[in-house]
Amino acid sequence: MNFFKESSLIFILIIFFFSCKQKKSEYINDSELVKNIFTSTKLIPDNHFLGDQKCKECHASEFKSWQGSHHDKAMQVVSDSTILGNFNNVKFKSQEVTSHFFKKGEDFYVNTEGPEGTYEDYKIEYVFGIKPLQQYIVQFPNGHYQCLRTAWDTEKNKWFDLYPDFKVVHSEWLHWSRGGLNWNTMCSDCHSTNVRKNYDFETHSYDTQYALINVSCEACHGPGKDHVEQANKLGDNYKPMGDLKMVSSSDSKQLVDECARCHMRREQITSHFNFEGTMLDHYFPQLIAENLYHPDGQILDEDYVYGSFLQSKMYHNGVSCVNCHNAHSLELKFEGNQLCTQCHLPDSYNTPSHHFHNEKSDGAKCINCHMTGKYYMGNDFRRDHSFRVPRPDLSLKYGTPNACTQCHTDKDDTWAWEQFKKSYGQPDNKHFSELLAPGITRQPDGLEALLELANDTIYPEIARASAVKTMSNYLDTTSIDKMISFLNDDSPMVRAASLDVLGAVNSQDYINYALPLLEDEKRSVRVKAFFVLAPLDQIQIPESYKATYKKVKKEFDTNIKATADFVGGRIKKADYALKKGDLKTAIKGYESALEIDNINNMVRTNLANLYYQDGDLIKAEDAFKAIIKQEPEFGQTYYSYGLLLAELNKYDEAIMQMKQAIYYMPENIRTYYNISLLYDKVNDLKSAELFSLKGLKKDPNNEELLYMLAYLYSKDNKIVKAKNVVENLVRLYPNNTNYANFLNQLNRRIN
Repeated sequence: MNFFKESSLIFILIIFFFSCKQKKSEYINDSELVKNIFTSTKLIPDNHFLGDQKCKECHASEFKSWQGSHHDKAMQVVSDSTILGNFNNVKFKSQEVTSHFFKKGEDFYVNTEGPEGTYEDYKIEYVFGIKPLQQYIVQFPNGHYQCLRTAWDTEKNKWFDLYPDFKVVHSEWLHWSRGGLNWNTMCSDCHSTNVRKNYDFETHSYDTQYALINVSCEACHGPGKDHVEQANKLGDNYKPMGDLKMVSSSDSKQLVDECARCHMRREQITSHFNFEGTMLDHYFPQLIAENLYHPDGQILDEDYVYGSFLQSKMYHNGVSCVNCHNAHSLELKFEGNQLCTQCHLPDSYNTPSHHFHNEKSDGAKCINCHMTGKYYMGNDFRRDHSFRVPRPDLSLKYGTPNACTQCHTDKDDTWAWEQFKKSYGQPDNKHFSELLAPGITRQPDGLEALLELANDTIYPEIARASAVKTMSNYLDTTSIDKMISFLNDDSPMVRAASLDVLGAVNSQDYINYALPLLEDEKRSVRVKAFFVLAPLDQIQIPESYKATYKKVKKEFDTNIKATADFVGGRIKKADYALKKGDLKTAIKGYESALEIDNINNMVRTNLANLYYQDGDLIKAEDAFKAIIKQEPEFGQTYYSYGLLLAELNKYDEAIMQMKQAIYYMPENIRTYYNISLLYDKVNDLKSAELFSLKGLKKDPNNEELLYMLAYLYSKDNKIVKAKNVVENLVRLYPNNTNYANFLNQLNRRIN
């Protein structure tokens, strides 16, 4: 058995999957029917943005609302009037790091731990935000600007740690002086107007530029030059000509789409935003996924509203951001339940017969049941915009939160579910989360549930796309065959999610299905299709697609360049090389990812696998040892390292690593199977049987472990025991003729 290939299946971001079934290539293309889908990516000159004072001349009321808002104060140059924190020789200590805030003349400084672990004085150049916190930005060499981890609480008037429970050492990507709090890549695109990041991969430097320092009127409405020229020229005869974005006549979904680019967690597709095309031509949103959202779609990590709002019935019924928020001040239009009773009849909903709480209590507020929230960045409370009905029954099944026990902290989910049924009865419709959660949590029936969700267009687009993406948890020929149809879905988000899954399948059987999507109307979909097609050389592209292929290649190259300062961007470039069979380039790509995040052990694990494939066993071992040193309690590393040692025929060492894997992740059944194999290799059948039995206690019908145990019993001449196990296998898996043959062999040995 090749132990280490199994590790590659688990860890390499490109999942190697081979099918014995051949797919028919279908090249359906008529170049004359292809629409002009390639929107311009030209830069807008900074002088086309005229500034808020010019807007004020005609839009005084809107300017007054905007002035002082979070958008207005998104970023400012440091001055006595803009800085809110106490720099009067104040010290703040957190996670064993002391930051000293002080002034030198008119300048503001902090003395704190820098990227080399030593304390230095850093001058504050810019301030970020006004409420509930303000951050401070320091200039570093090579155009890097970094946001301090220590921020000022503008409500409690004190310094605080953005991540008080999270220790970060100076060499980590998450240290304030490195990538995790880098302004150029993490902040600038949404905090200023007409931003160009201008990252140079070779020198790891930035020349970031913007037209206006804050989120100005033109950040949302687009450059004002043409608008002002036409208004001046036509005077009272001027009529809107589509020269501005986000106007009162904008469709609700279009408006949300335009707000989304800065209010979502996303991947950047283009090098800059120029108002041409749609959001999906410049960005692709983070779908509902493990560790970012709860399995039912509730917020977990910082998800920036859009991904939640798309899940809601409100979005699908024409409600947009401006129905609740003033478009310019960003403040809520009404206080309390009056905000909700704009649409929901107060006699039906704003009453104890609906909410079952005392009037004027916190429990009677709509948002506390339907918009629970979380604190991010230490003190910033953000509400979940999916506007969901609390579901304690799903909490019992999947461990997801619910509003009832978040408020009634002395009660449990069983109590909440009984109260829910008593008050409202059983839920009268199926929420998409009932179909998504089984797949995200890898339940046995998860694939069927995901297919039902993905196929039913009554559910939100983001939920359907997330269902398709989650099918990668069940990646086999059956699931891929069923997933192929979603490449033709009406939703570009669903099409893109399908391509993401196909992109993780390195098989010539399926890649040609991506060819038509080179001509998709959305740039993000085209770029993902290009990645899927990586195994094809340009000469293998059908003639009718070659012109389009060349254009999309430029879009793909731009996407790679735009994300090259992220670990994920460098990995995507490396994976593209790997799909093309260029192992050396892939290794260099993974090594470059470690250059900007040396403690990213998922990257190092993949790199260890690549070293092994390249025959560099010393580097592969060193990589695993480095991971174990940095994260000694991460069981998966011991497992992968054990597989590598097994491939090197170092069975005793491999057994030691596999025991560690079992210690740290005792529920992982594969560890029991592999350690049984290893003990068999060293002819310790007693130990091999013991670990097979331990695994079967956790998963009594596990096919591989049952077969392993039967094989071991047979080898140890425990024929009756072997026969009993194989009879069970035949009963559980009647279509597997190998088990029937095995049983016949055992019967002959008994006779």
